[in-house]
Amino acid sequence: MNRRMLLIAFTLLIAGCKGNFEEKENASKKDAKREKTFPVTKTEEEWRKELTDIEFYVLRKAATENPFSSDLLDNKQEGIYVCAGCSTPLFRSEHKFDSGTGWPSFDREIEGNVAYDVDYKIGYKRTEEHCATCGGHLGHVFNDGPISTTGKRHCINGVALNFIPKE
Repeated sequence: MNRRMLLIAFTLLIAGCKGNFEEKENASKKDAKREKTFPVTKTEEEWRKELTDIEFYVLRKAATENPFSSDLLDNKQEGIYVCAGCSTPLFRSEHKFDSGTGWPSFDREIEGNVAYDVDYKIGYKRTEEHCATCGGHLGHVFNDGPISTTGKRHCINGVALNFIPKE
């Protein structure tokens, strides 16, 4: 009798559990189902022709550039950081700070020009950032930025950005 009860309890436990993997899998399926359209839409072939290889893989395939590899990391000039894919203004130089992470970091975006999604690509939930105009992958936003301002750290792939100095 004890074995039978134990077997029933175990079966109910297994049947009732919904693991993280299944939730992530379902989230991925939902993301794939809702096709997003952006004001600037191009074919993969068109993007490949317009972007360098690394820009293509970061912006269109959501890759991550190597830390400390961006020419924009130590840029201290005043100006605007724009999307390398479509030139949409994304970040202002006065909101850039040195996070020590190896990627250009900002404490805020230009409102309305950056869009957000959730991704589980490395096993846990992160907030992904992409250009609201072309959908290009920019990086991720975290809650460990400067507490004196927004508390946010927009950790951005430098290759996803172009810099336009203030005139």
